[in-house]
Amino acid sequence: MHTMNHPLDHSAMLAVAIAEARQGLAEGGIPIGAAIFDASGNLVGSGHNRRVQNGDPSLHGETDAFRNAGRQRSYRNLIMVTTLAPCWYCSGLVRQFGFGKVIVGERRNFQGGADWLRSLGIEVIDLNSAECFELLANYIRENPAVWNEDIGEE
Repeated sequence: MHTMNHPLDHSAMLAVAIAEARQGLAEGGIPIGAAIFDASGNLVGSGHNRRVQNGDPSLHGETDAFRNAGRQRSYRNLIMVTTLAPCWYCSGLVRQFGFGKVIVGERRNFQGGADWLRSLGIEVIDLNSAECFELLANYIRENPAVWNEDIGEE
């Protein structure tokens, strides 16, 4: 396989996570989506925040994608793509299972643990997507209490 001859299309990968975020919003939930890809750019699993829909505070976008990806022998060559910088909980998941790379849609709405992940030697790429930013910023404006609940703020 000649997978390293062409760079992975980060924008196309992020588009999968954005579609998940939009699905979550359509379901009445927080618009944060995630997708996990292998080193060749093949989708392994995707998901979105389902806190509101399922009444489950553990179902963030990254954890939903992680669950949907199923068991893996190793996560070293997998890429976590998320519309928003991962919170401490999801950053811990990335660290615990040894993902080698995280692609972040944006971190203006929420800084998360991106700098911590970088300090551990995990590659973090911030695409600074206006679409990701607007999608969540609009939701936060309209639903501040739900947002604060999601990030653990009083």
